[in-house]
Amino acid sequence: MLDKLGTKGIVGVVCLLAGIGIVAVKAPIVAAGLAFVVAGMGLVASGLAEGVMKMFGMA
Repeated sequence: MLDKLGTKGIVGVVCLLAGIGIVAVKAPIVAAGLAFVVAGMGLVASGLAEGVMKMFGMA
C-alpha cells in the first residue's frame, strides 16, 4: 500500500494522524469524531473512484 501512496501520500497520512493526535490531547471525543469523518470521506472517495472506473470499463 505504501508504494501506491507515494511520498506526498505518506506525508499526508502522517500529517493527518498528527493532527488527530494533537486534537486528542485536549478533546478525545472530538478527535474520535474527526477520525470518523476522515474515514467516511475516504470511503466516499473510494466509492466514487470505483464507480467512475466501472463506468469507463476499467474495473
